[in-house]
Amino acid sequence: MKQLFSRSWVKSKQPRKQRKYRHNAPKHIRQKFMHANLSKELREKYNRRSLPVRKDDKVKVMRGKFKGKIAKVTEVNLKTLKVYLEGVTRKKVDGKEVQVPIQPSNLQIISAGMDDKKREKLVKRKKAKDKETEGK
Repeated sequence: MKQLFSRSWVKSKQPRKQRKYRHNAPKHIRQKFMHANLSKELREKYNRRSLPVRKDDKVKVMRGKFKGKIAKVTEVNLKTLKVYLEGVTRKKVDGKEVQVPIQPSNLQIISAGMDDKKREKLVKRKKAKDKETEGK
């Protein structure tokens, strides 16, 4: 296990190797970990199950202490693989309010900001691919 990163760790059943895979993954693979499910309306609209979480998306928390809360994404941290939401805070012992980090797999995107050109391209590519397969 001296190797820094290997794709073969994805197939491993050992939690140790699964954790190592996530921790040492390069940025292009880490970005895939930052996807969240879409709501039913958005699934039909974009013809996809999930999209990468971006700043200013409106999301619903599906698991944990803040379950059911709808909030806006304020920060997406690729290093820790966590998302920070507006209004999802906890009080520290000294009385300070801090944002609680949440895993993107525990979120559902309710409204996706489509002002990002890369995101629009991603959705259009999927729609074009589906039209091709329909014609066959």
